[in-house]
Amino acid sequence: MINAGAFFLSIWFNIELYIHYIVLTRLYQSETDLHKKMFLDRSLTLSSNQILTKPFLSMFRANSDRPFDGPHQHSSSATSGVAPEQASAAMVLVHGRGASAESILTLAYEFDSVQMHYVAPQANQHTWYPNSFLAPAERNEPGLSSGLQAIFDIVTDLENNGIPKNKIIIAGFSQGACLASEFVARHPARYGGLIALSGGLIGDSVSADNYAGSLEGTPYFIGCSDIDPHIPAERVHESANILESLGADVTKKIYPGMGHTVNEDEIDHINKMIKKVLDS
Repeated sequence: MINAGAFFLSIWFNIELYIHYIVLTRLYQSETDLHKKMFLDRSLTLSSNQILTKPFLSMFRANSDRPFDGPHQHSSSATSGVAPEQASAAMVLVHGRGASAESILTLAYEFDSVQMHYVAPQANQHTWYPNSFLAPAERNEPGLSSGLQAIFDIVTDLENNGIPKNKIIIAGFSQGACLASEFVARHPARYGGLIALSGGLIGDSVSADNYAGSLEGTPYFIGCSDIDPHIPAERVHESANILESLGADVTKKIYPGMGHTVNEDEIDHINKMIKKVLDS
């Protein structure tokens, strides 16, 4: 039997899906047209310290020395749980298209631990990138690289507050799951875990040849419906295979007829991952 919390989550994430079709994407698109033109030109500079070339664009990796300056760098984050200085571990929660940092943080109410710090970045105009995650990556710039930098900066701040990567779980739903997956694949390390709820790696095609490094056994849970209107099951399988080739410990669940939402079984898997991180 689904409990009241899981029922609430189902209602909330279906509302989030509805918002997906509203005008927020258009607002984001119009605001970033100039930046996008600069990316496609590849002869212009997006920020004062980055000259974008095709290889750089195809596999951008966030960093501290030359941080990316894009649409999401001026948005604030939301937090819940204990302060990072008092936390035993942390979770970065990345919201979906049309949603908000505050909305994805409500997911933390379903988790058991009171020793966690939760932080959620906010996408500019409520969307990380304008097109489908199955579009060519350059069509989703500069939002894609800007979103990767936003996650990188949060992970760096957590480390500076005494929480190492192996105590940091990176999680997301829908568009947020895609961004979280792409971040971990492009910035491999031993994380506390990766949770992709209805999402996968980004691009019109994906290949293990595009990624390098080791995830060193990072637990990776990916769950999705077999009839999800936005996330093809094939991309779920491809993402799981690529992350496994990078050294992730993969748990993949395909749920018959579920739709684009989060279910109680996925919450159970997340709670198990949290417990494992806290006990390690």
